[in-house]
Amino acid sequence: MTPAIATHRPSLRPHDLLWCDELVFPPEPSVPAWAHDAMTASVPVVVRRAPDAQPGLVPVGLRGTTRDQRIAAHASYRAVRRVVTPESLIDGVRDTCNTDVLPCLTALRELAPALNALGLHWGPTGGVGFALATGMPVLHAQSDLDLVVRLPFRPADSQVDTLAWIARDNVCRLDIQIDTGGGGFSLREWLGSPTRTLVKTQWGPKLVADPWDNPGDAP
Repeated sequence: MTPAIATHRPSLRPHDLLWCDELVFPPEPSVPAWAHDAMTASVPVVVRRAPDAQPGLVPVGLRGTTRDQRIAAHASYRAVRRVVTPESLIDGVRDTCNTDVLPCLTALRELAPALNALGLHWGPTGGVGFALATGMPVLHAQSDLDLVVRLPFRPADSQVDTLAWIARDNVCRLDIQIDTGGGGFSLREWLGSPTRTLVKTQWGPKLVADPWDNPGDAP
């Protein structure tokens, strides 16, 4: 699938991967050397939830080669030259080697039919999404499988049952984030306590009774 090319302000959502010509970093004494290396290597950034710094900028996060190498930044919409969504990556595991060796990729392949049967948009995020989008060897035997499921409405009971089955103990650590459009929350936490859900919004985390009741509205 050919990723979208941004010729104007694109419609971007959390977890989308962006290739940008430049980034705006927060005011710090110095930007880490690894961040400069990542930009030189054309490493993509991921859209994150945060208040817009100013019109024309989208909040993003840049990652390095290790878990501790993370930095928040902003990208100009005009600087975005390529967009890859998690949804566009769900078939990529078929072309990735070591699917039987790496538990995270094995889990992705095994769970894909049940996720597809939900009739919802979904895709891999985190390290697995990054690896499938870039081909970079960032995965290892202990890598988690992070997924996002786009769910703008309260799910039917049958969908909840399927999501609960998917979220059961698996061959690797599995983290499924539900994206309502107004915020995101952990599926596992919601299943365990459906009346008190911590939702991540662009204005910060909110503890709500109903994650579909506009939790992303400005305070």
